[in-house]
Amino acid sequence: MLSKRQNLLETIRGGSPERFVNQYEYLGLLYALDPLLAMAGPPQPGTTWKNAWGITQALPEGAPGIMPVHSEGKIVITDISRWREQIQPPSLEFPEAAWKPSTDFAATIDRSEQFLALAMFPGLLEQCHHHMSMENAMMGFIEEPDEMKAMIGFFVDWEISYARLLIDRLAPDALFHHDDWGSQISTLISPAMFAEFFVPAYQKLYGFYRANGIELIVHHSDSYAATLVPSMIGIGLDIWQGVMSTNNVPELIKEYGGRISFMGGIDNGKLDRADWTEESVEAEVRAVCESCGKLYFIPNTTMGGPMSTYPGLYEAVSAAIDRMSAELF
Repeated sequence: MLSKRQNLLETIRGGSPERFVNQYEYLGLLYALDPLLAMAGPPQPGTTWKNAWGITQALPEGAPGIMPVHSEGKIVITDISRWREQIQPPSLEFPEAAWKPSTDFAATIDRSEQFLALAMFPGLLEQCHHHMSMENAMMGFIEEPDEMKAMIGFFVDWEISYARLLIDRLAPDALFHHDDWGSQISTLISPAMFAEFFVPAYQKLYGFYRANGIELIVHHSDSYAATLVPSMIGIGLDIWQGVMSTNNVPELIKEYGGRISFMGGIDNGKLDRADWTEESVEAEVRAVCESCGKLYFIPNTTMGGPMSTYPGLYEAVSAAIDRMSAELF
C-alpha cells in the first residue's frame, strides 16, 4: 500500500495512485507553531490585535479567517514613497523557548508518510494590501510602480532571512505558502500586472526554497486565478491549493495537468455553513471527484488549512472522499 506521501507523488506526477489524496493528509503543517506565530498565541474570535508587523487584525465571530483592519489611524504605510521609514519588520531574534513548539512537532512527523511543511503567511500581495489597505495598494501599482516593486523585494528578502532560520532548525521538505490572488470571480490584478510585480519576486523566493531542501511547493489562493496558472507554473508551484469551482477545474486539469496540480474544487462557501448536512457534502464531493478525475487533482475544501469554520465539516468531507476512493479506485 502506498504511503500518503507516495500516493501524493503518484497523483501529481501522472503515475498510478491507489486512492484520492485526502485533503491535507500528506502535509505535516507547522501551521502556527513557528516561533513568530507561537509567541503571539492563537487568535481569539471576536478580538482585535496588532501582529508582529504592527498591522491591526481582527477575527470576527464566525469568520473563516483573520482580516486586516484599515479604519482611520490603523494603516501602517500611509505613503508608499515613505515605506522604508513606516514599515515595522519583526525581529528575527527569538528566545530558545520559542522554538520548542516547532521542534517538538517536527519530531513527530514520519517523513515516509508526510512532508514536513513550513506554513508561511501572509504572502506578497497580501503584505502589500495588509500594510496599505486594498485601495492604496491598487493605486500604488499604478502610480508608484518602482516603489511597490522595491517594497515587495523587501518582503521577499525578509522572508528568505526568516525561512533560512526555519530551514536550519527544522529541515522541512515542503512549503505551504498563502497569498490570495483573487475574488471568487476575478483576479485582484491583471495577469500582466501579476507578471510584472510578482513573478520575479516569487521566482526569487521559491527559488530560494528549492535550493534549500524544499521538494514540494503548495500555494494557497482560495479564489479565481485561472488566468494566472501560466505564471504559477513559471514560479515553480507544484500544487495550487484553494482552487475554487469558479475556475472550471476539469478544464484546468485537462490543459495544465502534468505541469501543475490542483487541490480544492469543494468551495467552502457552498458547504461550510451552519446548516451543512451529510447529504450535501456527499453530493458535492461526488460531483467534484467524478468530474476532476484521479490525476493532477486533490479533492479538498478551499480553506487554507485542515479545518472548517463550522465544526465537523472538514471531517465529513474527508469521510466522503474516502468513500469515493473505495468506489472509483
